[in-house]
Amino acid sequence: MAEKSKAEVKENTAAIGSDTMIRADNLVKIYKTKETEVLALQGLDLSVERGELTAIIGNSGSGKSTFLNMIGGLDKPSAGALFVAGSNLFTMSEKQLVRYKRETVGFVWQNNGRNMLPFLSALENVMMPMYLSSLKKKRAKAMELLEMVGMSHKKDSRMNMLSGGEQQRVAIAIALANSPKLLLADEPTGSVDFRTANYIFDVFSELNRNGQTILIVTHDVALSKKVKRVVAIRDGKISSERVLKEAYQDRLKESEIDWRSEDTQDEYAVLDRVGRLQLPQEMIEGLKLGDNKVRVAFQDGKIVISSPEEEEASGGENADKEPVTADSEKDRETDTV
Repeated sequence: MAEKSKAEVKENTAAIGSDTMIRADNLVKIYKTKETEVLALQGLDLSVERGELTAIIGNSGSGKSTFLNMIGGLDKPSAGALFVAGSNLFTMSEKQLVRYKRETVGFVWQNNGRNMLPFLSALENVMMPMYLSSLKKKRAKAMELLEMVGMSHKKDSRMNMLSGGEQQRVAIAIALANSPKLLLADEPTGSVDFRTANYIFDVFSELNRNGQTILIVTHDVALSKKVKRVVAIRDGKISSERVLKEAYQDRLKESEIDWRSEDTQDEYAVLDRVGRLQLPQEMIEGLKLGDNKVRVAFQDGKIVISSPEEEEASGGENADKEPVTADSEKDRETDTV
């Protein structure tokens, strides 16, 4: 049995680099009912390195919550592969999965009812996950975590005595109780005011500076525009990535910046592992296609996509018209955050 366990560990860790925290390969998830099937993920590919703070954005129904649940070990893909911290979640036994959820990932949910037990104090809530580990000096560790999120003065308060923002800060401390390799946050600022949202983001930023890998799902525009890497999911696939501009990377705490409206990030379309590109709907509509066929050409170092009708009308010459290119319209918004 011991030999089999070692072989499984070797197989799982061999498939992923030591610097990679998350690697999703062609993830597919199908939810079935008696009458229909819903394709939640349609071949999603994504890599997240250790020590990254990454945000995931997308419209409702895009597949981002499904993906987060898979990373957390709460759901399994219908097809594809998913590695987290060197472990293959697709091949884990139930016992291995329980240990994975206890030791590898920590959760911060938007609904604080999932984060805290209402009949325990803040300190007792933070200590609760520690009873499943061999950690010594649990109370001291819990107080250290509450101090880190600015909640040590409310250590004896129960859930109904805390504001929504205070509950969320305690939830972060609870998620860190067993020193997870990966912190997952589902809409962590979704139910708090702007000032509290900034404080929560500062906590995440400080954790990340200390080496914590963090993955956040969010609709908060201001928060997403502060993150160095933002991944947009549309229709179950990665559609684009946004990277924080260098000019803003050292200005995250400046209050005079309007993070909701300023153009703080460069946006890139993303090719999947077989070279497929997901075009934004507004660009497709701009082509005025009669069906789903387009002409593709490589001109002057650019990939030019045009409608067949446009090519025929110009006799194959489209120099007088501005083509729709993969690197045009840099400032467009491809997803509603």
